[in-house]
Amino acid sequence: MKRLKTSPLLLFVGVGALLLASPGLSSQAAAQAQQKPTPADIKKHETTQGGKYSPSLDVLGGTKVEEGGAKPGVPTLTAEEMQKANQIYFERCAGCHGVLRKGATGKALTTDITHERGFEYLRDFISYGSPAGMPNWGGSGQLSEAEVELMAKYLLLEPAQPPEFSLADIKKTWTVSVPVEKRPAKKENDIDLDNLFSVTLRDSGEVALIDGASKKIITIIHTGYAVHISRLSASGRYLYAIGRDGKVDLIDLWMKVPDKVAEIKIGAEARSVETSKMKGWEDKYAIAGAYWPPQYVIMDGATLEPKKVVSTRGMTVDTQEFHPEPRVASIVASHYHPEFVVNVKETGQILLVNYSNLDSLSVTTIGAERFLHDGGFDSTGRYFLVAANARNTVAVVDTKERKLTALIKTGTTPHPGRGANFVHPKYGPVWATSHLGDETISIIGTDPKKHKDHAWKVVQTLEGQGGGSLFIKTHPNSKNLYVDTTLNPEAEIASSVAVFNIADLANESPEYKVLPIGEWSGIQQGMRRVVQGEYNKAGDEIWFSVWNAKSQESALVVVDDKTLTLKAVIKDPRLITPTGKFNVYNTRKDVY
Repeated sequence: MKRLKTSPLLLFVGVGALLLASPGLSSQAAAQAQQKPTPADIKKHETTQGGKYSPSLDVLGGTKVEEGGAKPGVPTLTAEEMQKANQIYFERCAGCHGVLRKGATGKALTTDITHERGFEYLRDFISYGSPAGMPNWGGSGQLSEAEVELMAKYLLLEPAQPPEFSLADIKKTWTVSVPVEKRPAKKENDIDLDNLFSVTLRDSGEVALIDGASKKIITIIHTGYAVHISRLSASGRYLYAIGRDGKVDLIDLWMKVPDKVAEIKIGAEARSVETSKMKGWEDKYAIAGAYWPPQYVIMDGATLEPKKVVSTRGMTVDTQEFHPEPRVASIVASHYHPEFVVNVKETGQILLVNYSNLDSLSVTTIGAERFLHDGGFDSTGRYFLVAANARNTVAVVDTKERKLTALIKTGTTPHPGRGANFVHPKYGPVWATSHLGDETISIIGTDPKKHKDHAWKVVQTLEGQGGGSLFIKTHPNSKNLYVDTTLNPEAEIASSVAVFNIADLANESPEYKVLPIGEWSGIQQGMRRVVQGEYNKAGDEIWFSVWNAKSQESALVVVDDKTLTLKAVIKDPRLITPTGKFNVYNTRKDVY
């Protein structure tokens, strides 16, 4: 969306014309212009040394000025270089550092900081990463040496603010390729939908639907770029995929070959989508949250028609200062009220958005902690736990009583995904998170009735392989707890997972077993980052992505949960940069 800019000169001339065009002012102005100045008036314009004031009209002419578009020590980039850097930043960096580079999960990269660090520091940090979760973009081969240097220069320049995205803009992107009345009246395929996996193919902008039993690809569907999550409607019929580019795709799983039936773009960058799950409201609405512009959009669940756009700009929970870019992170659907739980990253506000009356939208604001990110429900589905990762905190919200329950300090930069629920041999029902910033796993008690003394506290801290973990996983039918270390700069650690036996957690220092998932894949090239374990419906096997660069081979590795041995390797040239995997049943039922 282009904006018209008015120069100061035109603005000044326009104001003058307006004054002269006003009948009430023109005669007065003319009279004043014709009056001869008095000696007192002339005196006012003399300098302290006597004589009349004479303005200098060549100030800029005698002043040395900078080269256009350049500052000392700050590089210049061509339009082509800026376009390429913008794209790389959007695809690789904005999710952690923010569109305006003000930071959250990642550090702030505003120019007051980057100028102090300097080009060489930025270049080396981008190239080699850190154990705290910064990927080694150069060392892993995902960015070339020239691209690393380009990004270091780019960070020394002021960020460009992208345009807003109104309801009218959103509606222009909305298409329904298969109207509701032309969709199947009943399921037309023999796919076991409950054991179907939606697999993100990050860099190709697709999702692969893979049968959980045969491990065969059923179909691959073009979506937005780098789908962050797939979510299922309460009925299990519709799959919603949201790309980092803000594109939402609605996929009908009842079709003979599942395919898109509608799509919409709700912003320039996004991470979250969810559907209504409250009894009586199943499949009624969908909601998507944007990183830019900072807003959420409520849509019709069957068509994606946008109904309501709400900005999240506002005051931070701690200092109560205005923030221009409070991004919408995770969203979940309450099982107790017709509400979406919307987590606003930079302000630290948790919003309970009641969708029972969109014309009179009711939003309850719960002040939690800044930099909210991912989270999930406890085993009962009542309490929602979400990581305020840059503050090393997990916030707990009671979705039944609609209030904040606790703020719990954990390790450095918790990043749970949806977390892991299990029954601890000593502390009863618990929820666990791993961390981007250190090797620890925090286990939090979640039973305020039968284990009141342990509820909403870190009851145990485990030590894993290292920092850089993105996801922790278990299943009600499993005895194991899996922790990936995807963003660890050490290749051996990044390509393996640690597995704890839950029964062994009764010991003070339980040991873990390392599964060499990258090695099991048979892939010889690349970093072979292993990411996000996801169980099948039965909970007797867990799938991992072996995530390489777009130009390299990737794979899915299936592990037998009972024996911790290799069960299958799924390889296909179409599996380009597989990352997140979402089992239909587990995702729909909040099983994690």
